[in-house]
Amino acid sequence: MAWQLFRLGRWCFRHRRIVVAFWLVLLIGVGVGSKTLAGSTDDQFTLNGIESTQAFDLIKARTPGAAPDGASAQVVFQAPKGQQLTSASNKAAVERALALVKTKDVVSVADPFTAGTVSKDGTVAYASVSYAKQAVDLTDADKSAAEAAKASGTKAGLTVAIGGDAFQSTSAGGAAEGIGILVALFVLVITFGSLIAAGMPLLTAIVGLGIGLLGITTLTGFLTLSSTTSALGSMLGLAVGIDYALFIMSRYQHEVRNGRDPEEAIGRAVGTAGSAVVFAGLTVIIALAGLSICGIGFLTQMGLGGAGMVALAVLIALTLLPALLGFAGKRVLGGKLRFLKARDAEGSDDVRTNGRRWVELVARLRVPFLVGGILLAAVLSFPVTKMQLALPDNATAAAGSDQRVGYDLIADSFGAGANGPLVVVVDTAGAGSGQQALDAVNTAVATIEGVKTDVVAVIPPAGAGSDATPAARQQLVKQLDAARYATVTVIPRSGPSDQATKDLVGTIRADLSDLTSRTGARALVSGQTAVGVDISQKLTDVFPRYLLVVVGLAFVLLVLVFRSILVPLKAAVGFLLSVGISLGTTVAVFQWGWLNNLIGLDVTTPVVFILPLLLTGVLFGLAMDYEVFLVTRMREAYVHGEEARAAVRTGFSHSARVVTAAAAIMTGVFCGFALGDDVLIKTIGFALAVGVIADAFLVRMTLVPALMSIVGKHIWWLPRWLDRLLPDLDIEGESLERRLHAQQGEAQTASV
Repeated sequence: MAWQLFRLGRWCFRHRRIVVAFWLVLLIGVGVGSKTLAGSTDDQFTLNGIESTQAFDLIKARTPGAAPDGASAQVVFQAPKGQQLTSASNKAAVERALALVKTKDVVSVADPFTAGTVSKDGTVAYASVSYAKQAVDLTDADKSAAEAAKASGTKAGLTVAIGGDAFQSTSAGGAAEGIGILVALFVLVITFGSLIAAGMPLLTAIVGLGIGLLGITTLTGFLTLSSTTSALGSMLGLAVGIDYALFIMSRYQHEVRNGRDPEEAIGRAVGTAGSAVVFAGLTVIIALAGLSICGIGFLTQMGLGGAGMVALAVLIALTLLPALLGFAGKRVLGGKLRFLKARDAEGSDDVRTNGRRWVELVARLRVPFLVGGILLAAVLSFPVTKMQLALPDNATAAAGSDQRVGYDLIADSFGAGANGPLVVVVDTAGAGSGQQALDAVNTAVATIEGVKTDVVAVIPPAGAGSDATPAARQQLVKQLDAARYATVTVIPRSGPSDQATKDLVGTIRADLSDLTSRTGARALVSGQTAVGVDISQKLTDVFPRYLLVVVGLAFVLLVLVFRSILVPLKAAVGFLLSVGISLGTTVAVFQWGWLNNLIGLDVTTPVVFILPLLLTGVLFGLAMDYEVFLVTRMREAYVHGEEARAAVRTGFSHSARVVTAAAAIMTGVFCGFALGDDVLIKTIGFALAVGVIADAFLVRMTLVPALMSIVGKHIWWLPRWLDRLLPDLDIEGESLERRLHAQQGEAQTASV
């Protein structure tokens, strides 16, 4: 493989104009496509086959015009200080504003004065607006109407906020990428001591990021994608794009400093470091693409989108970077800054670097470092035992945003549960008496143990109460016979993401589990919290299967790369430590509120429900990146004749600086996203940043050399029968060296 990559790197160096032109044409092409073909993104987290969504499906099937899964908005009004909304002038202002909300896509607007959504003191009210379409399909006219309603109420002196999911938008934005690029530039300049050398990996990564994001944007015209797909793609595309080019660039610079001709230097760099890039990229792609086996649409989108960005980064590092170096030649050693020393990022055997000092210290105190590192990982991972998962809601929206203002006003005036009521859908199609089934549901929910502390109100359909008039109850019976279902609204005291509300979902389902045997009807519990509970359970169920498939495939790949059983096993165990630390610190910061102000979060919140599975996939791939880049240099030294423990020190010395730079760049990129406003992107960015720090510096650069120094040559053990079966991928470039030496010998003989 090294020989083929050697030839590829040299070909791209020679035909640099063709290669650069190809990538530029591709960039322009997807840019045009994104402008002409792009559609909208959909940030709704839905999943078929779970109870909460089955309730929506039932309502749509029985009453198609109801559109229960359409977008919704809450228009929240607050009276001026010292006034009430029930005054004639303020009431008229509210009604004028709500009249402006209506468009052809609006199914209903609940008047707060008749729906009972005015606070007891009369200062706050909210109107629920239901749309026939999902948020992704709402038009500019719908948005303009909502803005006009807000402007009308504000002009009348009221405080108006529009919450709900109708007009939310999640975007990676440009600030996060900008922070990542600035951090990367700083680290690259420090690493290479040269602006020219630093600029090469940055330029190729930006080209790859542009092609990838514009390509995803173009796909939105043909597929329904979430904006989180492009956000994750941005994180990974920028981070691995810079890192992969960094590894090849550092090897090229090292070869040129050692007197190689630039063309041969890039061939050797792509043949050796490029081999590591290919297999590092493959582990990330396997981990991300493996998310599709979960059968969950939005995770499949994110996984395949991220995998595509990583594949693009690998291709660009192997082709575009050699082409650009064909223009730069030996000038990558120039462009030095006065205050920096020009550096060989991979060091040399006769220079005692900080990396050399560190690995010698770890090797000398290998047992204390190994035990201490594992204990530290265990302590940092402990909060995982208290982790709670939930859907993101407006409680964590940016302070001052309409979603957050509306949420807080409703919570303060009506209780947090009013922001996420539960809906019990009673399917009466198989019931002998629909009224009897509905009465049984009302009684069961109203008499739940602890209902006074868990539930504010149980709101049955109009006419279902025991004090309803005979005419009202007769009208309800007719409605039940026609629609064959009814809905009961349950408003908890606790917020949508609180554990108490999740427990209430389970309690209601348990108490209504025998409804069919008693009445012939069935009850389906839905609502925001119920959806989160169901999806979280689904993710928990598929997690073992995902882990088995992804880790199994990656294990086989690493056995091929390192020709060892223990090295891949060590890599997998180290990854588990990194995931534990990442999730543990995320729980401590987001759920417990420890130092959460440092990342711009002013509330505590459960962990976003998709994080454990998504983090496992992404971080596993990135962890294997560092394993491949670090340990391949150790194996390279070992197969070239060094004693096993000495090879650990040699390989670490050559790769430590580059791995440190790569981890710093990746951490900077993820931190940029962690400082954004959207809680979903913030959580993913923070967890990945912590995971990279833990994996690169604690696991790969401390525990790995400590363990390898303890085990010695046995770390490279492989059964002989398996050694004969495995193909020789030549990641270390040993056969490449033999072929090049043979060619040089033939050339010298011919010249004589």
